[in-house]
Parts: sequence; C-alpha cells; structure tokens
Amino acid sequence: MDKAAQSFANLSRRNMMLGMALAGASAVAFARQPAVANPVVPEDIFEGWVPKRFGAWEEVSQSGVVLPPPDALSDRLYDNLVTRVFVAPDLPPVMLLLAYNNAQDGVLQVHRPEVCYPVGGFQLTPTRDVTLEANGHQIPANFFTATAPNRVEQVAYFTRLGTAYPRKWSEQRIAVMRANLAGEIPDGMMMRVSALGIEAGEAQRLLAGFARTFIENTNPKMQRLLLGPEARG
Repeated sequence: MDKAAQSFANLSRRNMMLGMALAGASAVAFARQPAVANPVVPEDIFEGWVPKRFGAWEEVSQSGVVLPPPDALSDRLYDNLVTRVFVAPDLPPVMLLLAYNNAQDGVLQVHRPEVCYPVGGFQLTPTRDVTLEANGHQIPANFFTATAPNRVEQVAYFTRLGTAYPRKWSEQRIAVMRANLAGEIPDGMMMRVSALGIEAGEAQRLLAGFARTFIENTNPKMQRLLLGPEARG
C-alpha cells in the first residue's frame, strides 16, 4: 500500500472512531435529558378542584384580582390560572389566585407577584418572609403591601417547584436546575391570597387562616399540587 493510500486509511479510521465517540456522547446526553415529571391538568378539571364553599368562606365572584401581565409566553406560562373572591361573616373579602404549569424548564416559570403588581401601577413594600401552615406542612411564603391610587392591597403567596418552595427568583432558578440535574422538569404552582383595606398585621393573620382553611378543604389532588407529592389528603 502506498503512503497516500495508508494516510487515507488512517484518516478514515480516525473519522470513524471520532464519529462513534460523538454518537455515543449524543446518546448519553439524550438519555440524560430531563423529562417532564407531571402531566398537564385540563382546565375544567383544575377549576373543578377549587371549592365554591369551604369552612365559613363562600365564593362571590372572580373579578377584582390583579392578574399576571400579558406577554408572548402567557399561553405557555400557565396551563391553569384561576381567580376567585371569597367572603365570610364579619371578615374582609379575600382574593385568591392559583397558577399552575406542569413544566418549569428554566425559560417558562410562573411569574412572581412582585412582577405583576408594579406592572399594574402598584408600589410595593419590601417583601417579608412568612410561614403558612396547612395539613402539618410549614410552607415558606412571602408577604408585602401593594399601594396604588385608591387601593391598598395586602398580599401573601407561595410558590412550589417540584419539592422546593422558593421565596426568590434566584431560589426558583436553583430549584429548576437541581431538578434538571436529577433528570426531571418540575411542575410549578403558585397560591396568592390578598385583601383590601386592612393593615398588614391583621391581613397576615386573615390570609394565613384563609390559606390553611382552603388547602385543608380543597380536593386532595389540588392539595398535592399546592403542597407537593408528599401532601396528605
């Protein structure tokens, strides 16, 4: 075999070995791609899991709730978005927003209220860490006051991504990355409750009690969306 033919044969073998190595790496990468961990919940089923009455509370309307801002991803951000207003004897009305998406992949992530309210013209106090309780769970949550002309709204909320309850954007991103490294694309759930015309201390007690009563009286499948796979319902 002359030198040109030998060189061509060596080059062909190297190319073949390189191609095999790249194909193997691609196969490993594909096998390790994160998988969506939870199915989409149809809108009508999700809404059916939201009770119209629980404890002393009763649904009166779906209006008046500050909604997340519209954007190019809105249809993908929220598989499910439900708003309700509830009343109970001798208590201020409480506004409820539930947002769920079965896949939080780092690009699509549930908007946090600190984004929604300023878009609507509100000024916010610094967000404070609070803890909500329901079904034996201690739920890391946030609380702030949103002020606009003729409206002062006290807001409490929590987000769940997979098994994490991130209070900040940075924690939310870390939760998604950790789930991805474990081979999963986690789901995302947010529960936001708010009240008008009362001071922050009273509102925090009201909203904590409302959240507990709602979670403990809602459909067990909704409880699992709110509290995660270990929820007892």
